[in-house]
Amino acid sequence: MRHRQISRRTWMQGMAGMMAGALTQRATGAASNPTGQRPNLLIVLTDDQHYQAMGCMGNPIIQTPQMDALAAQGVLFTNAFVTTPICCTSRASILTGMYAWSNSVHDFQTPLPPDLLEISYPAVLRRHGYHTGFVGKYGVGARPPEDAFDFFVGLPGNGRYVQEINGETRHMTGLLADQAVAFLESCPDDAPFCLSLSTRAPHAEDYDPRPFPPDPAFERLYRDVEIPVPELAKPEYYEALPPFLKDSEGRKRWENNFNTPERWQESVRDYYRMITGVDHAIGRLRDVLRRRGMEENTVILFTSDNGFFPGERGLSDKWYAYESSIRVPFILYDPRLPEAQRGRRVEAMALNIDIAPTLLDLAGIEAPPQMQGRSLAPWLRGETPPWREHWFFEHRFDSPRHKIPMSEGVRTDRWKYFRWINVAGNPEELYNLEQDPLEIRNLAGNPDCADTLAAMRRLTEAYRETLPKR
Repeated sequence: MRHRQISRRTWMQGMAGMMAGALTQRATGAASNPTGQRPNLLIVLTDDQHYQAMGCMGNPIIQTPQMDALAAQGVLFTNAFVTTPICCTSRASILTGMYAWSNSVHDFQTPLPPDLLEISYPAVLRRHGYHTGFVGKYGVGARPPEDAFDFFVGLPGNGRYVQEINGETRHMTGLLADQAVAFLESCPDDAPFCLSLSTRAPHAEDYDPRPFPPDPAFERLYRDVEIPVPELAKPEYYEALPPFLKDSEGRKRWENNFNTPERWQESVRDYYRMITGVDHAIGRLRDVLRRRGMEENTVILFTSDNGFFPGERGLSDKWYAYESSIRVPFILYDPRLPEAQRGRRVEAMALNIDIAPTLLDLAGIEAPPQMQGRSLAPWLRGETPPWREHWFFEHRFDSPRHKIPMSEGVRTDRWKYFRWINVAGNPEELYNLEQDPLEIRNLAGNPDCADTLAAMRRLTEAYRETLPKR
């Protein structure tokens, strides 16, 4: 099979587009507040949610009525990605609108530098009169910056899901929803609010006998359902992995989470139960918004900090550049949209670095020039602006205790390239996503794709040279 390659001219045009897009973003100001009333902003961020783990993304089994309703009433971004698939770094990029290359957060101990915390979306909104709250997993640095918010009930990292409180068994998702409700109940009437609810679910309790412990209220869900096993979970795809991935942290966690057909079914059922628990929490928050008369002026953004391997390629968790790891659910709901603009599906590539500039744009605030993402508000309004054709992927978490190889590369609409940067020989992978969406055939060694491989290498280097490095 022949593959249409990327010519040098196309690559040069793409680089020009990248620079033009960055300049356009920096020049964009307040353009998305047609009524003049500043909207409230509610951001719900899950942890390790596979992009297809919602009914509105075509999953016929999982029960997510609130997420589905937001998509039906808002805009569903079907090609949304994170630029780095690990909790700490992705969350830093969400806060700042910056690639990890520029925000310097590559591990769990490094906090946002003070000057970048000052240009994060919560800090900017607070300076412009927003009442700000954060509830849940913060995940950036060992000590969360509690003073940066008006209301903060946050965790530096992960905690236990099921807890005994005053003789009652409670699940972390419900407890976090309680705190989010408390914030909404306490919001002043004379200022808009921005609440970030960051759940831990459905992230696993690593190496636990029951890695995805759900709220007891959802135990009966999916009990009699046989969940279809994905194609990539077949053993031959693990056997095709390079040796350094066969012995990686992702494989070790697979051994705990998915190592038999029975274990796979049990774990995925629990994983779905945890997501349904988050969905229930969203419903609770929307009920409070209705009761307080806030619903008609509250924008809701729903997404995840990265994707997840549910046993695909014989792996668990995330970290690597394959689609299930980098692709995420993404819904943007604005109750002020006219009826004709609701329920749309947008295929343009949205990134986690777009979240901060989008929120500021919706609030009528110009994004700081350091932000490298672009506002998604034009897509929300039904426009089709000139848009990115590619973006930079990187994963630089380096831990002697964990076998998680580092990688970097680029993804376009139809091609993906990445290289393993701390593995001997820097092995490369190249996929034609249009012809091979499951990323089964690595074309890096295919002579017919030599020009495309060279162009993608140059594009990766251009990002490294162009993006400010901290």
